[in-house]
Amino acid sequence: MHSPQQMARYQEAEQVPSPRLFLFPVYGPRLRDYRVCVNRPGCLTQGFYIQKMNGLSIRELCCLFCCPPCPSRIAAKLAFLPPEPTYALIPDLDPTPISTTESSSGPALPTLGAPGLRSRLGAGGGSERGGDRGGGVTGGSTSAGTSPGVAGEPRWKLHLSERAEFQYSQRELDVTDVFLARSSRGNRVGCMYIRCAPNARFTVLFSHGNAVDLGQMSSFYIGLGTRINCNIFSYDYSGYGVSTGKPSEKNLYADIDAAWNALRTRYGISPENIILYGQSIGTVPTVDLASRFECAAVVLHSPLTSGMRVAFPDTKKTYCFDAFPNIEKVAKIPSPVLIIHGTEDEVIDFSHGLALFERCPKAVEPLWVEGAGHNDIELYSQYLERLRRFINQDLAAQHA
Repeated sequence: MHSPQQMARYQEAEQVPSPRLFLFPVYGPRLRDYRVCVNRPGCLTQGFYIQKMNGLSIRELCCLFCCPPCPSRIAAKLAFLPPEPTYALIPDLDPTPISTTESSSGPALPTLGAPGLRSRLGAGGGSERGGDRGGGVTGGSTSAGTSPGVAGEPRWKLHLSERAEFQYSQRELDVTDVFLARSSRGNRVGCMYIRCAPNARFTVLFSHGNAVDLGQMSSFYIGLGTRINCNIFSYDYSGYGVSTGKPSEKNLYADIDAAWNALRTRYGISPENIILYGQSIGTVPTVDLASRFECAAVVLHSPLTSGMRVAFPDTKKTYCFDAFPNIEKVAKIPSPVLIIHGTEDEVIDFSHGLALFERCPKAVEPLWVEGAGHNDIELYSQYLERLRRFINQDLAAQHA
């Protein structure tokens, strides 16, 4: 039997809200669960997963915040879950040379990406491969578009695995380019450019959500760009898809910088014709870039205010060790900002969207999708309606 004093302490403890560990969804065509490993590689309890967390034990909290206790590592444990790659890049064997300095007798380029695809495509060796996280990809693959080629750079073809759940038509092959950029932190960044609309004024630089890669997002990009009359440029974060390195907050910022520079230099697109679009974890690099460079507009889809505020909802201020401090950067964005959030978001609470809207001086009329969660906003008709109105009316009025 417990004493009255012990029972009182237990009842008091039950009234204290538990921290919400999981920040971002495991999201993909076949991934609907929420889970994250709270342990660093090599930890004795590696492999322990929290699913739909309601609370943390002392041991779990120590492993999360003390192994090691630096914000970037804590952020990585909480926020990033790279999927097994759903695509591979293979060298384009087109005999047409890209530059006069290239020699056909040079070493063969390795295939990059999903291990299963590499083996079936007869990939060569190479130490710098994205997606070497084990496990093959079963089933067939589909060949997609090639990179346009820049003097002195190799050309690549995109091959999708069945896990990408999308098959390209020939028309889509012809409008999709893939290539590799290099970030300031030395990581290779996989990039995709889709010419969805021949007369498009704007190109959307899209930073996708967690637990997906370019292979899984490509079908959504084609549909979105076609419906809003914009071309789409996207990239994979370090550790995702064919991108090398490990996921981290600093790498997020370097990755989007590499994508921004590639979009401007490779395709000659000026900032006034670029719309920055971030979804979920993708709002972190989007807000950071938008606070440093002026562009046509910014879209924040299911955004977060900061890492601490998601994990601990009662957090009222930004601490020096906080990760992903969007709330401190959004006020510095000089471009028009559209914020989209579902009122029933179970991962990043609706209050985050409201707080960012209140702090953003350039915010336009937001879209609060009644009843929508974190992963289904795109299924509501007002999603496309608001995006079209934002591009065709709000931006037109801004530039009038």
